[in-house]
Amino acid sequence: MRSRNIQPLLREVTLTKNDLIAPLFVDENITAPRPIDAMPGQFRYPVNGIAGAVQKLWDKGIRAVLIFGIPKEKDPEARSAYDPDGVVQQAVRRIKAEVPKMVVITDVCACEYTDHGHCGLVGETRGGMDLLNDPSLELMDRIAISHALSGADIVAPSSMLDGVVGSIRAALDAEGLEEVLIMAYSTKFASVLYGPFREAADSGFSFGDRTTYQLNPGNSREAILESQLDADEGADILMVKPAGFYLDILSEIRNIGLPVAAYQVSGEYSMIKAAAANGWLKEKETVMESLTCIKRAGADLIITYFAEDVAGWLDE
Repeated sequence: MRSRNIQPLLREVTLTKNDLIAPLFVDENITAPRPIDAMPGQFRYPVNGIAGAVQKLWDKGIRAVLIFGIPKEKDPEARSAYDPDGVVQQAVRRIKAEVPKMVVITDVCACEYTDHGHCGLVGETRGGMDLLNDPSLELMDRIAISHALSGADIVAPSSMLDGVVGSIRAALDAEGLEEVLIMAYSTKFASVLYGPFREAADSGFSFGDRTTYQLNPGNSREAILESQLDADEGADILMVKPAGFYLDILSEIRNIGLPVAAYQVSGEYSMIKAAAANGWLKEKETVMESLTCIKRAGADLIITYFAEDVAGWLDE
């Protein structure tokens, strides 16, 4: 019994609510929360309901959210992604009006807004139809500026375009938005673990895949280089995505010196949920261990769909 009393005093890593960022999906096409089948316990929220969901998180002690939007209209150029009255822009304004102290992070990408489902503009390349890097940079600039003007505190470009952080930083500064931070999806792997998210965000692609602009899971040196490049371009926060399979990468990127976020992605969430539902794992204990290990490996911030649950467990 004596040793059990001493153990908490010697614990090296402790998870707190301030470590957590809750991802949320806002759907312009619905009028009531809609469950996400592939992610039990998660929902798409209507625009007029998102502030209420965020208030609930705030009341539980969560201090940051990451917003993804599902628009009414999709087209090849993702025009609704930078519409001042787009789904994310509306959501951010509502959140800031009702929960003004919540840190609002917005996903800056085009996959939810294009009819082809890729993360920017596409066109003919030497290898066939694929993402066009440089023409897509201006699109990301426009999206980031529109989110920032709506009240976003942090913009998070997730498209893995070369040069996107520097381009967005210059665009924000030119608009007088120097205080808006950039959380770069700097080390984002072409992972099988994004499947449930594509149902949640309606972001599946109609041709090809994303291996030409996301990282090969076997490439550690390239992964670290991508984060260093984003740091050099002006990123304020670096990210490793997914989190649980890539703790070695997370540990290395911490050495760059910037704050590091780790994204426990939809597949990680759904695997734990499925195992717990079948009685193979204890959900609370598995979640708390996984997040503690992510923090131990070097994460300063953890994006997790378990954020609300964890906040409650930390109060017990």
